Amino acid sequence: MNTVTIVLLVITGILLVTMIALYFIGKKADKKKAEQDKLLEQSAQTVSLLIIDKKKMKLKDAGLPAAVLAQTPWYLRGTKAPIVKVKIGPNIMTLLCAPEIYDDVPVKKEVKAIISGLYLTAIKGTFGKKDNTPKKLTLMQKLRKKANM
Repeated sequence: MNTVTIVLLVITGILLVTMIALYFIGKKADKKKAEQDKLLEQSAQTVSLLIIDKKKMKLKDAGLPAAVLAQTPWYLRGTKAPIVKVKIGPNIMTLLCAPEIYDDVPVKKEVKAIISGLYLTAIKGTFGKKDNTPKKLTLMQKLRKKANM
């Protein structure tokens, strides 16, 4: 056999084994996420809160309690996470926000939201005037819009 053929067969085999391993790791991660979602739903509360500020910042710079940082894996402490600073009654708190709702969170507005501990999971409704300012498009969104024209 040709050496190029042998090299290609070895690379194909390695890719196949890697794909199979990633499939099973993904299934395991999906099960773990489903369990965590059940726990979040059990401890969910609907609260009226005023959103002061929202940022994507490192967990250690966000001002979260030490217990949260202690439970966070070391490799995630340096990554940026969506953080929302809110006022619940007389208390000002820092909450972690779900990444899928981070863009929809209005700043300096009063909202009715679902929280689970220190995690903002959903926004039910906003109070006051609606802000109709258009959202800033990312580069990929601009290119897709141009391509569809």
